[in-house]
Amino acid sequence: MVFPLIKRGLVAGAIGGLLAGVFAFFVGEPLVQDAIDIEEAGSASAALTPVLAHISDWSVSRGEQRGGLFLATILYGTCFGALFALVFAVVRGRMAARDDWQLSTRLAGLLFVALVLLPFLKYPANPPAVGDPETINERTWQYLAMLAGGIFALLAAYRVRNAVADDAPWKRPVAAGATFLALAAVLYLGMPKLDEVPADFPPTLLWEFRLSALGTQAILWAGLGTAYGILSLRAARAGARAPMAEPA
Repeated sequence: MVFPLIKRGLVAGAIGGLLAGVFAFFVGEPLVQDAIDIEEAGSASAALTPVLAHISDWSVSRGEQRGGLFLATILYGTCFGALFALVFAVVRGRMAARDDWQLSTRLAGLLFVALVLLPFLKYPANPPAVGDPETINERTWQYLAMLAGGIFALLAAYRVRNAVADDAPWKRPVAAGATFLALAAVLYLGMPKLDEVPADFPPTLLWEFRLSALGTQAILWAGLGTAYGILSLRAARAGARAPMAEPA
């Protein structure tokens, strides 16, 4: 049944989101504050007012943003956990994995590459004070196009893998990997280049922020895949013990 898999995905996603929130709080938040300080220093009026993130008709202070970080990452992880469970249910039994643990960890790694790493290489995350507000719609659509392209490349690699004869253990992985890399290269080179980083922005802070953003996503997907695999193994063992507990 699909519902137990989705329930498992919600729990695993929440665990991954919590781990990602801890990493983002201790590693990413200080870098965000440094970038905000640079933004304040570049504006004469900003030095007289607190830094606020305007949302609809109210404002959120930096303290509230830090407090809501864990809620955001947990909700983010929970949503992707449910989607992960649906994908897991579709490909279960079709991939060369010995058990649900291998399928879960492999699937999480593949989705991380397609949904996170590939778009990140073309359009990496930028800290506050970087980026033109007037191009936010353009940047959003470009990132979504890169995301959709990563999903298409992953699906194409999966189709090619299944079409290749399984007469040698290396054929299917090589064919799938080559297909994904070829489509990813075409997508990377074909999408327009975007660079709005000011010349005077500290390069060390920029790359530390980008690496922290990538690390947050890596921890989320690693935690999601690991937790889902562990929960799947526990469910399988519980299901195997249930018939033995019944009276003869």
